[in-house]
Amino acid sequence: MSLSLKDFKIFEKQIILKNIGITGQKRIFNSKVLIIGIGGLGCPLLTYLAASGVGTIGIVDPDRIEMSNLNRQTLFSQRDIGKFKVNQAKKNIYRINKNIKIFPYKIKLIKENIKAVFKGYEIICDGTDNYETRYLINDECKKTKKILISAAISKFYGHLYKFNFKKKGSCYRCFMPEMPDEDNNCQSDGIFSPVAGVLGTMQANEVLKTILNFKDNFSNQMMVFDSLKSNFRNIKLGLNPNCKNKCSK
Repeated sequence: MSLSLKDFKIFEKQIILKNIGITGQKRIFNSKVLIIGIGGLGCPLLTYLAASGVGTIGIVDPDRIEMSNLNRQTLFSQRDIGKFKVNQAKKNIYRINKNIKIFPYKIKLIKENIKAVFKGYEIICDGTDNYETRYLINDECKKTKKILISAAISKFYGHLYKFNFKKKGSCYRCFMPEMPDEDNNCQSDGIFSPVAGVLGTMQANEVLKTILNFKDNFSNQMMVFDSLKSNFRNIKLGLNPNCKNKCSK
């Protein structure tokens, strides 16, 4: 993809970075990313990927916008209430960047459709709020050797994971072998809205680092954010010999 003068002006603050340049910006233009869940995580994630010039973005979410979404789902306003998230996200994001391709999937991700939805995307971003879907996404990414960048938020805390299944390493099941009895999510536990912004932005950061082939010290780790203490810490996720995906073999 060629870089026009207009493109250069829009993205010049990235292009002048020595580690990006024109070559890196073209790499961003040519990338394909799938976002699952256009909620508190998906909104800032989508915003920064679009603003950075990611060329093709798929967005998956079956839900309509509700009043209670507005305190953290920054792509939406009261005028959007009752409308489908993927449709409004596509419409509103084009105000930032009209040159990208956005493919909305107004569906719930299930075993029967996940393979078709994932096809053609290099990086998968999980911003869902239930364990069943997280396990489904993890297993499909492991099977098809995708790169998975996943985040979860609850109360005043957030977690970020990156699994590069092109290489040997752990998976989400290594960390959490069995599904908990109850989902911990914004609906049940509440959420401090800045936490969603921080974690969604950190997801975008990891996506762009991956696209640009930056040296990666974060794969197979979990980053934990505590908004009350304003600190981050990283935890190494080791291989679990009892993992159902047989990561240790």
